[in-house]
Amino acid sequence: MSVLPRQQSIPTEPSVTAPQNGLATLPVGAGRGRVPRTRTAAAWLGICTAAVILVVLIVFMLQNTGSVSITFLWMHGNVPLALALLTAGVGVAITAMAVGEARIGQLRRVARRHR
Repeated sequence: MSVLPRQQSIPTEPSVTAPQNGLATLPVGAGRGRVPRTRTAAAWLGICTAAVILVVLIVFMLQNTGSVSITFLWMHGNVPLALALLTAGVGVAITAMAVGEARIGQLRRVARRHR
């Protein structure tokens, strides 16, 4: 089943009336049509989201400055709790991206064979 986007109607130019004081007025509700989404709007939303996430991350790191003992393979040391958690999170994100990239490559190969 194919889903097609709905046709968006572009609002026509509302009638402008010129009252006696010389100021133009628009009818009530004019100019309230839907604004189409653009790449710039998506980029702006991404930048704002990233900024909020960074602020939350900074607050998290400032609140978790206590030192914890870390042992990994042959390495031992003390690091701030926030740094240990951030490092673990980045490691998980990199692993997830690698698995996702492998799956995308697999799907691309299958799609190429079917052409």
